[in-house]
Amino acid sequence: MSAMTVYLPEIADVADFVNIMTSFPFEAQLHVGSYAVDAKSIMGIFTLDREQPVLLEAETADAAQLERLHTALAKYLTQPVH
Repeated sequence: MSAMTVYLPEIADVADFVNIMTSFPFEAQLHVGSYAVDAKSIMGIFTLDREQPVLLEAETADAAQLERLHTALAKYLTQPVH
């Protein structure tokens, strides 16, 4: 599993983010505190407070896929989470 923080303040950001996420075969969730939603669900993401960065957890250990994900999401990443 890999975790990173993303910031999706605009409606267009959410639509683009979901399009990117659906191109990957693994599951992923967005977390705000103990609340989590499917990172591939536009409706789920709109239930989150998007004024703040949110935690993205991608359920894959495939280094090549994670590198592709980081590259695809570069404009939404805020800081790495260890």
